[in-house]
Amino acid sequence: MTRSISGNISKLYLIKIAKWFMLTMPIIVLFYQENGLSMQDVLTLKGIYSVAVVALEIPSGYIADVWGRKKSLILGSILGCLGFVVYSFSSGFSGFLIAELILGIGSSFISGSDSAMLYDSLLKMGKEKEYLKQESRVMSVGNFAEALAGIAGGSLALISLRTPFIFQSFIAFIAIPASILLVDPNQNSIKLKVGFNHILSIVKFSLWDNAKLRWNIVLSSVIGCATLTLAWFIQPYLRDLDMEVSTIGVIWTLLNLTVGITALSAHKVEGFFGKKGTSIFIVIGVSAGFILTGWFNSLIGVGVLFFFYFVRGIATPVLKNYINQITESEMRATVLSVRNFIIRICFAIIGPFLGWYTDHFNLSSALMLAGGIFFVLGGISVFFMIKVEK
Repeated sequence: MTRSISGNISKLYLIKIAKWFMLTMPIIVLFYQENGLSMQDVLTLKGIYSVAVVALEIPSGYIADVWGRKKSLILGSILGCLGFVVYSFSSGFSGFLIAELILGIGSSFISGSDSAMLYDSLLKMGKEKEYLKQESRVMSVGNFAEALAGIAGGSLALISLRTPFIFQSFIAFIAIPASILLVDPNQNSIKLKVGFNHILSIVKFSLWDNAKLRWNIVLSSVIGCATLTLAWFIQPYLRDLDMEVSTIGVIWTLLNLTVGITALSAHKVEGFFGKKGTSIFIVIGVSAGFILTGWFNSLIGVGVLFFFYFVRGIATPVLKNYINQITESEMRATVLSVRNFIIRICFAIIGPFLGWYTDHFNLSSALMLAGGIFFVLGGISVFFMIKVEK
C-alpha cells in the first residue's frame, strides 16, 4: 500500500504539469483584445471566473474530504479539458464566459484536493515533515512547465492567437488518466458526516474559532490574490513597452523559471529567516513589486517583475505549509479551499476595479495603487498572525 501511495507524487506532478503547461497564458490578454475585449472586460471575465470558483470552492473541498480527493481530482481534470475545448470554438465575451465557468468549476475541484492529497500521502508514509520540500518541488515542476509553455505558446501564436487554445485541450487531457491512477491514502478512513451545517462549522472553525489558523489563511490569501492580480497585468505592461508577442513569450518563460528555481529553495529560505521574518519579507516584497513596476514603466520595471516572481516562488509553498501544519487531515481540503475561496473573492472585487482604473487612467498608476492595497492588507495580516502566535 505504501508503495502504491508513494506513486501519487509522480502522478500529482503530471496533474500539475497538465494544469500549468499553459500555452495560452503568454497571449491570452492579446487574444481577448483581438476579439474586441477591453481591459475592464478582461478582468471582469476573470472576476466572473473567480466567482465560479468561489461558488464551489469550499463545497468542493468538503466534497473532496467526504467523497475522496481522487474522485474530486478526476472530475476537475475532465472539466479542465472540456473548458479549453469550448474556448477553441468560441469568440466574443459570451463564448469565453461559458468556457471560463467550466474551467472555474473544474479548478474548484482540483484546488485544495491536490495539496491535501500530497500532504496525506506523505503523512501515510510517515514523511509529513517533507511536505514543504515536496510542495516546493511540485510547484517548481508546474512553473517549469509554464515556462516552457511560454515559448511553445508564443511560437504557436505566430500561426494564430487561437492555435494555443486548440493545443491546450490536448495538454489538459493528460490530467485525466493521471488522476484516475491515484491511490487515495484515506480510502479506508471514517468519512465526515455530509451536511451543509458541517461545512459551515469547518469554515467557522477556520476563520473564527481558531485565531492562529485564521490569520495564517488570511495572509496566504492576500498574497495569493496579489500574485494572481499581477499575472493579468504583465502582458499589457510588456505590450506598452512595444514588445513583440514572441518576446513577451520569452519573458513569460523566464519569469516562471524564476519561480520554479526559487521554489526549490523555499524551505531553506524559511528555515533561515523563520516564520516571522519570512512573512514580513513576503509582504514587503510583493507590495514593492507592484509599486516599483508601476513607477518604472521601462525595462527597469521588467527587472522588478523578476524580483516579484522570486518572492512568489518563496511565498506560495511556505504560506501553504503554515496552514497544513495546523490543520487536521479530515478537514484539510476544506480548509485549503477556504484559503482559495478568499483569494477568489478578493480578486473578484479588486481585479475588475483595477481593470476599470487602468482603462480610465493608466496602467502604471493602477499597479502602484494595487501595491498600496496589498501592503495594507498584508501588513494587517502579518501583525495579527504574529500577535496570536505569541
